[in-house]
Amino acid sequence: MRRSLPTAILLLATASLLHAAPQALEVGPDQTALLPRGKEADGIIGDFLLRNDKVEAVISGNLPLRRANMSTFYGESGVTPGCLYDLTPRGKNNDQITIFGPAQQQGTVSWVRVAKDGQEGEAVIETVVTAALHSGLTRKHEYRLRDGWQGVLITTTLTNEGAEPQKVGLADKWTNFVRPGSALGIAWGNAIDPADRAGYAYGQVDGAPDLPPASTRELKPGESITWSRFLAVGESPLEAFGIVAARRGPVGQVQAAVKDQAGAPIGNAQVLIRTTGEFDATVGLAQTNAEGKAAFALPPGKYAAEVNDLGRASIQQTLEVRADETAKLEATMATAAAVQFEIKDEAGKSIPCKAQFLAEPGTEPVNLGPEQRAHGCRDQYHSERGNFRVQLPPGKYRIVVTRGIEYGYLEKVVDLHPSQTASFTGVLKRFVDTTGWVSADYHSHSTQSGDNTCGTDDRIINLVAENIEFAPTTEHNRLYDWRSHIDRLGLKEYIQTVPGMELTGSAAHLNSFPFSPKPFTQDNGAPVWHPDPRIAAITLRDWQTVDPDQWVQINHPDMAKNFVDSTGEGKRDGGFLGLAQLIDGVETQNGGDSSILYPAPYRIGRDKSGKETVQEVREFVWLQLLNRGHRYVGMGVSDAHTVWGNGVGGWRMYIRSATDNPAEIDWRENSRTAKRGRSIITNGPFMTVATEDKTQPGGLTRARGGGVNLHVKVQCTNWIRVDHVQVLVNGRQPPELNFPIEANPEPLFNVVTVFERDIFVPLSEDSNIIVVARGENSTLEKGYGTSSQGRMHPTAYNNPIFVDVDGGGFNPNNDNLDWQLPTKKPKLEEVKKQLAAHGLPNTPPALKTEEP
Repeated sequence: MRRSLPTAILLLATASLLHAAPQALEVGPDQTALLPRGKEADGIIGDFLLRNDKVEAVISGNLPLRRANMSTFYGESGVTPGCLYDLTPRGKNNDQITIFGPAQQQGTVSWVRVAKDGQEGEAVIETVVTAALHSGLTRKHEYRLRDGWQGVLITTTLTNEGAEPQKVGLADKWTNFVRPGSALGIAWGNAIDPADRAGYAYGQVDGAPDLPPASTRELKPGESITWSRFLAVGESPLEAFGIVAARRGPVGQVQAAVKDQAGAPIGNAQVLIRTTGEFDATVGLAQTNAEGKAAFALPPGKYAAEVNDLGRASIQQTLEVRADETAKLEATMATAAAVQFEIKDEAGKSIPCKAQFLAEPGTEPVNLGPEQRAHGCRDQYHSERGNFRVQLPPGKYRIVVTRGIEYGYLEKVVDLHPSQTASFTGVLKRFVDTTGWVSADYHSHSTQSGDNTCGTDDRIINLVAENIEFAPTTEHNRLYDWRSHIDRLGLKEYIQTVPGMELTGSAAHLNSFPFSPKPFTQDNGAPVWHPDPRIAAITLRDWQTVDPDQWVQINHPDMAKNFVDSTGEGKRDGGFLGLAQLIDGVETQNGGDSSILYPAPYRIGRDKSGKETVQEVREFVWLQLLNRGHRYVGMGVSDAHTVWGNGVGGWRMYIRSATDNPAEIDWRENSRTAKRGRSIITNGPFMTVATEDKTQPGGLTRARGGGVNLHVKVQCTNWIRVDHVQVLVNGRQPPELNFPIEANPEPLFNVVTVFERDIFVPLSEDSNIIVVARGENSTLEKGYGTSSQGRMHPTAYNNPIFVDVDGGGFNPNNDNLDWQLPTKKPKLEEVKKQLAAHGLPNTPPALKTEEP
């Protein structure tokens, strides 16, 4: 067949690419398009690219502050130039590894360079730390690649050039994987989300002893040690394992095929391989492709094979592998049990939502997947649309579908039989009227932050499934913009963002926006954290440009250190003087239950191990500081790092807005309104508070008739309950301003509005007024299920309304609420004595209150 000239040129170029020599090159501004992409891709200008016909890798350059992300690794020596940051099959843009640091490579290096560019058939990038910079120890790492290799050969040489013996660490560091394993001298790791279809493995090769040779080795003066390992990448840990195994010795091939009883291929079935005998270990796992097939290699021997697919009975087989032969692994599985969802809004439109699968008695709890992802996290599934299908093991489940705290819920018990597809359809009604307000979460994270591995798309889906409408991008120590993810997911009508960051270190953390990320630079051009929060705040305000609408907040603050006792010496020095004037908001709620009505600056809680611990009551200190004239805004945020558990959906703010359409939200208006305190903090109830003259939260009004009239309205969707409303006056709780909802006949009741009333608040001095709606006898379990968010009590409160009683302007009363301002955290027994002296319970609360 005659081909056109352009087609022939294209085929020639493709053939040339496939048979080109390997390459090693330094990435300049004009080569950034060559850098591989993926969930964990971190390549920037100044790094080095290593590639052949099968893989492409990034070796970090000798650049200032070079690190893959915030937490690889912490501390001054946490920089990692000269390490492998990215590795993915050529052209797949599916990097899932954060870092491979050979022989604990960490800290500054002398150089990273191209040792061989590949023209002679071998590409090598070399990292060297000279003895002069490393206490007499020379460290050399070579990253080597030839065509046909589906991985990188890494050779390390350590030489003691000093006058004394030295102990050296030999263990490699690599992250980030869920439950990595090792078998037969080969270490392996799977992608955090198995659906990303990537796996890694490495092992010592070229006749070297099995991993690890030793965790440390003593080198005498002049002594040297050299060893090599091969780091492979594949579509699964098993594929990568087999590639490494083939470099270590003979292997046989395995071809797996999984189909259903009708002969149709089953994609995404999991093939798990274990060794047999005295030392049983998991060799790795693989997922079948769309044709129901998976291929990998194994050393000769007998293995136990297990084929799994959620919703189908597992199949166990034995597998014998012989060198240079091909073994067949064939499995026929039953039709999967599943639930098909069709969830719509009242207009008949498919909408984002969340489904919980709660096992009824007699059914084992389900595990749909890792808590870091949206599409199957523990016993939940977060979806960007209402049409989705979830495979489940047969059993009896109570299924609950929600979409945040404004919508109702759908619930049905499904007795799912083998091979059955059950249908779950319904309309999620929007019960709560939030016209003129938008829901916002000013603090959440994805894998870009480094201290978590939640996919960025998964975070966006989590946000919209919980009906967060405005979420600034706040990744740790990295400027980033979620808008491209929102656009790609087709979710612009549901959520708005603005590029920002969280500036993080060992003390105060600060969130700020907006910024303009600078792609392919370290941290996308983010500033460096400073331990003095005032300097950090000023840095953020002056970074890139000076904008009056710039937002700066302090996250999960140590209230005593920041605002009372900056040195931690137990002296009330005012904290970091001037800090309060440099910030706009402070997180009074950041995960955990609310203590807004707890009348002390400390409480006794329990840490994750169950041990009693002293916990600062951030809300109480905020009330004390309001009485001393601090006017920064209180905030409620999720600080989410996962999807299940520490996910989005609990604490949020409602901020006054000119639009109710998320796509039209203007970050400037949102920031300006938030700065004025026109916001409600809530994990469930929606509450509005205004004075008779329409003054809203954050505003200043005059007292009339010896006090102020408030109009308070509390709405709750049909899965949230509150049982009382308490008005706080300068942080105190007048008993006459406590309104038990069931006991008071005056409020108007219906399905949504659980409390609506005009309340006269008598005042004798200038006062700040906060209204709290609380469900002391209920939790959020219906909406959040087994997640820790489900154990919280429904709570909402407003930023204060300030009331001038005498017309002389507002003057705070300096009331410390019967407690001295807190300094450094006191000892447990001291706090118990203080609580007892105030007549407060001396036993730990039933609920854990620590933040995730």
